[in-house]
Parts: sequence; C-alpha cells; structure tokens
Amino acid sequence: MTFLDMLHDAEQKNGSMLCVGLDPDPAKFPGAMRGDASKIFDFCARIVEATADLSMAFKPQIAYFAAHRAEDQLERLMAFMKQVAPHVPIILDAKRGDIGSTAEQYAAEAFVRYQADAVTLSPFMGFDSVQPYLQYPGKGAFLLCRTSNPGGDDLQNQRLSSVEGQPLLYEHVARLAQGPWNLNGQLGLVVGATYPAEIERVRELAPTVPLLIPGVGAQGGDALATVKAGWRPNGQTIVNSSRAILYASAGDDFADAARREAIKTRDTLQAARPSK
Repeated sequence: MTFLDMLHDAEQKNGSMLCVGLDPDPAKFPGAMRGDASKIFDFCARIVEATADLSMAFKPQIAYFAAHRAEDQLERLMAFMKQVAPHVPIILDAKRGDIGSTAEQYAAEAFVRYQADAVTLSPFMGFDSVQPYLQYPGKGAFLLCRTSNPGGDDLQNQRLSSVEGQPLLYEHVARLAQGPWNLNGQLGLVVGATYPAEIERVRELAPTVPLLIPGVGAQGGDALATVKAGWRPNGQTIVNSSRAILYASAGDDFADAARREAIKTRDTLQAARPSK
C-alpha cells in the first residue's frame, strides 16, 4: 500500500482525522518514569497501544529521541507500531532540508533505517531538496508551507515579486506541491492550526494534497476552525495533537488518560466535518 492508501485506510477504519504526535520528554514522564530517558520506548509504546484504534497517523519527532541518544529506541518504536497498528501510517517529523548526497542519506535514514511511511521536509533549498525522497515509491513527503509559529511570518508571509501574480511564499509552496513538484502524487503540506485563514487559502491552491496540521491542543489551535478550513472530500486532512494527549495525566493512569483525550479530540474533529 502507498502512503496515501494507508491514510485512507486508517481514516476509514478508525473514523479519524487525528494524528498522535510522539514527542517524548522524559522530564514530563509520569510517576517512576520521570526523568528516565531509557523509558522513552516504554512510554511511547503505551501511548501507541492506547490510541492505535483512534488515530489516522502517528508522528514521532526525531529530535526528542536523538537529544537523549535514543535513536535505537525510535527504531524499536517504529517496528512496534508496524506490529500493533499496521494500518496506521507513520510520519517521521524530521524537517530535513538539505540537497544532493546529503539529502539522499536523510531519505535513507527516514525510509530505510526507520521504515517511516512519510517524512516532513523544509523545501526552501528548492526541488532538489525534495527529489531524493520521491525516489522511494509509495512514500510520502510533507513540505513546510505555513507553520504555526509567529516567526513564520518572517519568510512564509513575504510576497514574491519575481513570480507571476506575486504570491506570498507559502502560497507559492502550495502551488508547487499541488503541481510541478508532485511528480508521483507523493507530496503533502504542513499548515499550522493557529492560522485557519491560511489553511483555507492553502486548500484552495492545493485541493487534493494531504494537509498535516499541527497545533491543535496545547499550542492553542481551534479544532473546529481547523477542520472547517482544511477538510475537503478529495484532500485528506491530518490534524496532529501531541502534548495534550501524551501528558493528559502525570500519574500511572497516563495511557488511559491519553486514550480519553484522544477520543475527545477525534470525536471533536469528526463532528466538525461538513455533512456534504
């Protein structure tokens, strides 16, 4: 199955647009796990088990593993997710953005070493920073387009006088992902939930590519506004929540609390879908 096939399958089986972000911070772990980086796999595996039937995707953030020398735990976690939730695609949140042989190595890291189904990328070095990832048939790549941080305005909201129509930079990225860069239908876009008007604009420009929308939950994004702006019948919408689910409880019931929060978020997202 291609990444797009997996997304559709998970959306249908789990009735969900929810992506569970796996950003393991040992300082926030519950109970006896707190502060113990050797428990990263154990913590994340419990979250995965608790939410596997509720999720459209999982999104491990590679920096949270690498900072604690836990890449081996990430490898174990990727294999574990493939075992317990084989129908739920895994988006490796790496935001790579290099070119040439370095980009080829980053692509191998994502798709060979970690066996991810998709990866997040920064497109600002141009198409040759994206192309190596498209050499892996059936894999996906999400390009940073309109991110949720305030500093995104510094570049993404600037107008390109050299491009016909003088679009904003994020609009130009959206057009490229919908059109000439999307050679094999493998591209998606990252658009932050804190900017629903920009989500709607991106969806106008890229009506059929998947949108990965972080920022719902602890970052303050509004789930209802997000779905209204981004959901379309022919373009999949993947709404990520990380901290609100991972750290729903600081006690031994953290997995049960994570499940309850995931159910609430999934149901809120589903209820916001237009009826037609």
